[in-house]
Amino acid sequence: MILELGRSHRYDITYRAIVMGILNRTPDSFYDQGRYFAFDAFLARAEGLVSAGADFLDVGGVKAGPGPEVGTEEELERVVPAITALVERFDLPVSVDTWNPVVLEASLSAGAVIGNDISGFGHPDYLPICARHGASVVATHIRLGPRIADPEPGYGDVRVEVREFLRAKAQLAIAAGIPAARIMVDDGLDLGKTEPQSLELLRSTDELAALGYATFLSASNKRFLGDLVGTDVSDRHDATLAAHALGIGLGARVLRSHDVAGSRRVADVMAEILAARDALGAPGEVPAGRR
Repeated sequence: MILELGRSHRYDITYRAIVMGILNRTPDSFYDQGRYFAFDAFLARAEGLVSAGADFLDVGGVKAGPGPEVGTEEELERVVPAITALVERFDLPVSVDTWNPVVLEASLSAGAVIGNDISGFGHPDYLPICARHGASVVATHIRLGPRIADPEPGYGDVRVEVREFLRAKAQLAIAAGIPAARIMVDDGLDLGKTEPQSLELLRSTDELAALGYATFLSASNKRFLGDLVGTDVSDRHDATLAAHALGIGLGARVLRSHDVAGSRRVADVMAEILAARDALGAPGEVPAGRR
């Protein structure tokens, strides 16, 4: 399978998962709590992620969960100069984590090549803007919407509902003129899901991968992992890497990560394991290289 990030970056993700480094330009993100909000700290963090092996970088100016209102102008001020600086410094694709079409347009004009929209393309202008710029997209499942508390989410069958939601969103992207190779699907772990629901979705990553689009895994340091192992956000590193290994084994090929170095190692090891598995062939078959 080939994944395209914008018009100029192509990745063979048959076995190798690629790693997105998370860059928050928010003072209240759930993980770093604003540690990298200052511009100098943001750039230093970006340098570290690139050195650790990030394949691309994701910039967000508004956190997904409830919090103080952030207007369009403020989000633009947080995000656009950051994207401009990253594009000038690194030869890597840059993603913008926004559901605001005004911020999307400005970010793509500044050099970003991916629209990462946790609202599930809630605004009708989102996909046409991405298509016009030749951008890739991340379609994410969310039950109520960004910034809205959802403490008791209810589903009939969470696996089926999330999968069909994402199938429909991917089809909307194709109808808007975005090639399938530029579409990623994310089941939105923790976004309107309880711990058992998120775990069920993680365990059924293969069903999401069967849709035929690059499967995007957003498990890094999430609440459901902390609930599972009884740790706070500062101590979910091992749980995150375990989730990444499981997800890759089941077909995930894009890892959104705070710990790029750890996720890169997991992705590289899993790529070797998966390639070796396929090289062994069917039971009783002698691999070509051993005849």
